[in-house]
Amino acid sequence: MFSTKQETNMAPHVNLGALLQQEFQEDVAHREDGLCVVGIFGKSSTQTGPLKGSLINTLADKHIFSLFGESEEGDSADSHIEAFYDQENRVLYLLLSSVCDSRQLLRACRSLSAGISHSDAHDFWKGLDRQHCLHLLYMFSVCHVLLLVQPSQTFDVTHDRLFRALDALRQKALPLIRAAIKDCPVSKEWKLNCRPCPPRLLFVFQMTATLKVSGNGSDSGGNPDKPKKHSPRRRLQHALEDQIYRIFRKSRVLTNQSSNCLFTVPANQAFVYVIPAADKDPVGTLLGQLRSNCILSEQDTTPVLSGPRRYQQMRRSARQPSGESTSMLMGSQLVDCSLKEFLWQHVELVLTKKGFDDSVGRNPQPSHFELPTYTKWVQVASRLYQVLITNTDEEIAELATKVQSQVKVLDGFLDADAKFSENRCQKALPLAHSAYQSNLPHNYTTTVHKNQLAQALRVYSQHARGVAFQRYALQLHEDCYKFWTNGHQLCEERSLTDQHCVHKFHLLPQPGETPDMDHNPPIMNHNSRGRSTSSCNCGRKQAPREDPFDIQAANYDFYQILEEKCCGKLERIALPVFQPSTPDPAPASDQVQRLPSEGSGDAEKLKEPSTAQSHTPGDTSLSLALSLGQSTDSLGPYGDGDGAENQVQPKRPSLIDRQPSTVEYLPGMTHSACPKGLLPKFSSWSLLKLGSAKSYNCHTGLEQPSFLPGSSFLLPWDLVIRSRSEEDAGLMEPLDGGSSSWPAPNKSLVGKRGSAGGLGRGRRRDDMARVFVGFEYEDSRGRRFISSGPDKIVKALGPGGAKDPATRVLNTDMPLYVPSPSQGRGLKPHFAQLARLFIVVPDAPLEITLNPQVQPGPPPCPIFHPEQTEVVLPPDGFWVLRFPYSYATERGPCFPPKENQPLSNYKVLRGILRATTANPVPQ
Repeated sequence: MFSTKQETNMAPHVNLGALLQQEFQEDVAHREDGLCVVGIFGKSSTQTGPLKGSLINTLADKHIFSLFGESEEGDSADSHIEAFYDQENRVLYLLLSSVCDSRQLLRACRSLSAGISHSDAHDFWKGLDRQHCLHLLYMFSVCHVLLLVQPSQTFDVTHDRLFRALDALRQKALPLIRAAIKDCPVSKEWKLNCRPCPPRLLFVFQMTATLKVSGNGSDSGGNPDKPKKHSPRRRLQHALEDQIYRIFRKSRVLTNQSSNCLFTVPANQAFVYVIPAADKDPVGTLLGQLRSNCILSEQDTTPVLSGPRRYQQMRRSARQPSGESTSMLMGSQLVDCSLKEFLWQHVELVLTKKGFDDSVGRNPQPSHFELPTYTKWVQVASRLYQVLITNTDEEIAELATKVQSQVKVLDGFLDADAKFSENRCQKALPLAHSAYQSNLPHNYTTTVHKNQLAQALRVYSQHARGVAFQRYALQLHEDCYKFWTNGHQLCEERSLTDQHCVHKFHLLPQPGETPDMDHNPPIMNHNSRGRSTSSCNCGRKQAPREDPFDIQAANYDFYQILEEKCCGKLERIALPVFQPSTPDPAPASDQVQRLPSEGSGDAEKLKEPSTAQSHTPGDTSLSLALSLGQSTDSLGPYGDGDGAENQVQPKRPSLIDRQPSTVEYLPGMTHSACPKGLLPKFSSWSLLKLGSAKSYNCHTGLEQPSFLPGSSFLLPWDLVIRSRSEEDAGLMEPLDGGSSSWPAPNKSLVGKRGSAGGLGRGRRRDDMARVFVGFEYEDSRGRRFISSGPDKIVKALGPGGAKDPATRVLNTDMPLYVPSPSQGRGLKPHFAQLARLFIVVPDAPLEITLNPQVQPGPPPCPIFHPEQTEVVLPPDGFWVLRFPYSYATERGPCFPPKENQPLSNYKVLRGILRATTANPVPQ
């Protein structure tokens, strides 16, 4: 608690906030006396003892502040005010400690983290500066006299800018301060001007050891017989007074009317005091003091007074005639006064209620003055302390918030670095905007936007400097983004052939909605301006097509339009599609269990060679098995039991026999990784019958348009059909063109004419069956050809048709894309895509099973297949399988290969056709 010491009437210094909150009981004799408030602020040097604290020790003749400082550990670097109340002399000292002091500066440096950015560090220091200014504004609002302490003998001109900033802040905050003290028991002038009087500002300088003067102080300019009237220190004080007054008058910090100024300086009194430097020769100092005392004793027997009365005695002696003034002269020079005498001449004007009359000019206006009691001053100071510094009182929290919002007026005066940086960055912004907009198309994509933005940032970084760099860089980001999205953003959607839409950003029309170009954003369909020529399902009619953006337009809608004109009446094998049982079916969710791996299909085929399905069962298989009363060991090759146990268990239901879902549909195409038991709403494949087997003429080839000359012939696939008289009659033997279908070298074929054990002339001529197969490729210009191998085109020079057998194309992986035989003039290569597979099945006891599997990309791209994985082609038919134009999964499309990607990753897996005999087993 703040308490007085009865023996000295002094109290230790306390924090101002604690002083204002506690109830201090004054002596009855001094309760109604006035109170003079003296504020001390400024800078301190790197010396051990605090200069400002030692001044109060000198003024109070008491050891109040420690000369070596207190413990710094855990102390904050924030500004704070300490108070010391000299109740005997009716003076309250307020000492401001801020970042201008070396001790506080050291604490602030320690509080900074090591990895802080330049901008954050600047904000930290400027926050301390604003805090310092608010504390200064508080002291200028509650003090009568202010001491500005400077640790050198030169005036710091940065104070001029500081005082102009404080004056501007005070003018902005004046209405708010009036509202805060309107209920305080003070005069109307105090409430109007928000201060007891225009405070008088005094300057205290510390003379350093570099400025040495002679011991006797005689500086006569070469004439020792004519000594100077004033000592060098006093002449320095006069020079500093003139310099300070001119600077403040020039910058209009000081004007003629003192009531309009932030502070005043006296016109006829000294307002600068220079503290002499400590003499390094203590013996010489003692001798000098002894000599001065002896001279005074010899010249005048009048007792020498101390304190304020000594200063009054000096003033009276100075007004006496020259013959009587010798008592105050030392070597024909005026004796310099002490710091307390210097201050007390101004304090007495306050305590005697005379006030300060510092206005100048022809018509000086008197300024207001009020000497409050301690109780009244505490009431006003508490309200201002809540508004300007602490902001803890809920009643005036709104006023405090408004005052804090006015602090930004200080930036223009104090933050010269930020002001320079702002000007520099503002000049760099137009250059960066020009760099961004250079060589830009009217509409462009995100990639172009990012590249141009990077170029703009490079130009910006070449010219922008300072703490505002990051803030204006973010503004550059926002400006460029606004420019891009304001009518210059290109549609980011890419077609299934990996070409982006050429329209600016737009919306897609909803079902039944017509395009609206005037809408913002416009409503229209995607368009990449890419056109190609494609054939219909059967291949007999060609038409141009737009570059598709969705899988239905690519694999279904285009062919449906041509089907109405060409192949709508042809016989076909319908592939299963989704049949809804509800009016609003939903696409399947992503939570359906998928394949554990992409390559599990091959292992599955090895485990179940006789089944028609090659899918791995999901959770639906497990739930169905459990519902039939089976255990998990009865799941065939998927269970954990051995082969013997699996054979005796009942066979699980095949996926083909199950009813597919009628509530959820597959949003993409069927492939090896899609959910089981789901079907798409449309089929991306087509299987048509062009006619009977005789409708194909092997001498003329396919009679369809746009085939390259000599490349429209199908490849022959000769299959051996064994006679019924043989022992293995009726057994189904695969005739896929492999080694099992052909005789071993140097071994005669059984039943061949002239061979042992043959049937001779009675041998039936249907032992050999010829199937015709053709893989048709079509490029974007509609040019078509049949391939006889992965890198070869069929070329039939004569009327005999193609001579190459089909075994090569059936026993290898055929490429999905091949280079077009007729490239354009550009550097970009053109590819031809596998479009159709023609199969001529003869009228023979054969079963040709179709099982297409396409991998349109490198792993882990899934394998695509029709909705019915295996289709048996009836005999005596000319069939054509149309492959999808584009491939897409639920995650997105599988784009065609680029020019630098190997084509071997895009392929149709071998085993697309399998042939078996269809003879019945003899009874």
